[in-house]
Amino acid sequence: MVLPRWLARFNRRVTNRVTRPVAAYLPGFGVVVHTGRKTHRRYRTPVNVFPRPGGYVIALTYGPDAQWVRNVLASGGCALETRGRTRLLTRPRLFHDEQRRSVPAPVRLVLGLLHVADFLELRLDDGAVDQAGLGSAG
Repeated sequence: MVLPRWLARFNRRVTNRVTRPVAAYLPGFGVVVHTGRKTHRRYRTPVNVFPRPGGYVIALTYGPDAQWVRNVLASGGCALETRGRTRLLTRPRLFHDEQRRSVPAPVRLVLGLLHVADFLELRLDDGAVDQAGLGSAG
């Protein structure tokens, strides 16, 4: 079970607008900057993100069919603003893990209660330069 679509709509319209400015600085959170597949607009989506060697893992609380996930998969990557830095990420890979081994133990408990077991892994693109001219190291 993933979180219901009505909650996703509410979060997109209300909660995300409140959390987006601080999500890029809080531990366990980040903002995925991605481009729409059809609109070609740039979007900023707050997420739960966790570092791992060579990249990051994002918990897919609304499942792998969320529009932002589809955008990242289609474009082959995104920018991630986390802990005050912007990182360029590539090679998105969806995976399912009922044990939630890619996230810290306290988060496993919360995600388990929400029945979240889908994740998106992305690799660091250390040689890239983002559109603002900042290196991926921030």
